[in-house]
Amino acid sequence: MTISELCTELNNWFEREVKSGTFTIHDGVLDVDFLLNNQYFRVIGSLFNDGVHKFSEDKLSDETFSGEVWCMAVPPDVISLAADINDWIDKYAEAVNSPYSSESFAGYSYALQTVSSGSDAESAGLTWQAKFRSRLNRWRKL
Repeated sequence: MTISELCTELNNWFEREVKSGTFTIHDGVLDVDFLLNNQYFRVIGSLFNDGVHKFSEDKLSDETFSGEVWCMAVPPDVISLAADINDWIDKYAEAVNSPYSSESFAGYSYALQTVSSGSDAESAGLTWQAKFRSRLNRWRKL
């Protein structure tokens, strides 16, 4: 799960300033003077680079495009939340993606899992959106 996916889920891009115009990406770097090293920014209108990137860290595809660059100020708590979500996804990906909560091969039986909110939710098909709902809601925009 990327910062771009998280921002989409939250409907919150933490934008501080939106710049419109024609932009050039040369040698993998957006050629602008208004972003700081390691600052997140969103590109809209690019053929190859639409999405959220980290300035001076992410290598972009070279191009010139007309569109927008959104200067973002993603709070450290949101970046930490993204890391926690990714850890959870890594730990429970197989269980979450499987439609079965149990199988037996002796007489072949299976049980479809149901989403729950109890203590066994991680192994019962709970999505990361449901698992982290309370932490996500703090940053959600309607």
